[in-house]
Amino acid sequence: MTQQLTPAQARISFADLAARLRSPRTLAVLAVCATALLLPQILSGSDMPVYVTLLLSAIVVTGLSMLMGYAGQVSLGHASFYLIGAYTAALIATHDKPTWLGLLAAPFAAALVAAVIGIPLLRLRGHQLAFATLAMQLILLNVVGQQEWTGGDIGLQGVPRLTVAGYEFATVSSYAYLALGALAVVVLITRNVVASRPGRGLRALATSEVAAESAGVPVVAYKLVVFSLSAGFAGLAGGIYAFYTGYVAPGSFPVLLSFEFVVMAVIGGLGTIWGALAGATAITLLLQQLNELGTAEGMPSSAPVVLSYAVYGVLLVLVVLFLPRGLVPSARDWWVRRRRPNPEP
Repeated sequence: MTQQLTPAQARISFADLAARLRSPRTLAVLAVCATALLLPQILSGSDMPVYVTLLLSAIVVTGLSMLMGYAGQVSLGHASFYLIGAYTAALIATHDKPTWLGLLAAPFAAALVAAVIGIPLLRLRGHQLAFATLAMQLILLNVVGQQEWTGGDIGLQGVPRLTVAGYEFATVSSYAYLALGALAVVVLITRNVVASRPGRGLRALATSEVAAESAGVPVVAYKLVVFSLSAGFAGLAGGIYAFYTGYVAPGSFPVLLSFEFVVMAVIGGLGTIWGALAGATAITLLLQQLNELGTAEGMPSSAPVVLSYAVYGVLLVLVVLFLPRGLVPSARDWWVRRRRPNPEP
């Protein structure tokens, strides 16, 4: 039999719910969600592609932040899974298969590749793993650029628009909402993983692999699962990217893109969902401003790339010196200290 609440218990539950809804954290979440939903309606045409790029980057960085912040694994080649997802979706769509099938297959293909290559790669640690993932992307770019079935260096053109249940995603705003929905799913999955019992094992793993293993945490299995899950997130973003642009090529996934994802995760704060979102937002908007500056009249052709590298270096130095935990954890600590009552003299 189901237990019914007494009137007093119901009043207490309602009061708790109302208190949670009035909390600063809940209000901030609602404000961010409302803003994200309204932006496609109020942004101008030139700003919409930036917004879509921001959302796709946030999807990738959410998984990368979980990988680096909880599993303690550094990946400098995460753009390769972005590439795998994009090419998987594009190849399926351009071979007269349902486009929704391509989008569905994109994250699974990226996760499967990550699971296969992760078995030998995750035996490495620290900078060795970072350089191994970077080498993986370089090899993948070279292979994709030389195959006829991938279009070689020219890539795959004429990728059809995504169609789901008869609805065709034909406008930029429709892809913005698609990317926003995908980001919401990724955030929900990540939050559930982190809050679960394996999530506690991941936090122990990030602190010390030896201590976690001695406590009964299956270190190898956890690292492989998180690596595959973060790759699946990147593959999902890549699938949306392929349908949004209608074109994929090796040049769309440079090594610099992997560094961008890492910088976003570090700047925002590793191991935090809000950090991934804040880092992706900050770096995407900053890169947009730098691109406009670098392509201004009178600037050399190499200015955008040079400015990007210079800003990455300066930002990382500043964050390490003044905000070693990232934007979101530092802001959260400041808020806690601000609300803490001062001790009486």
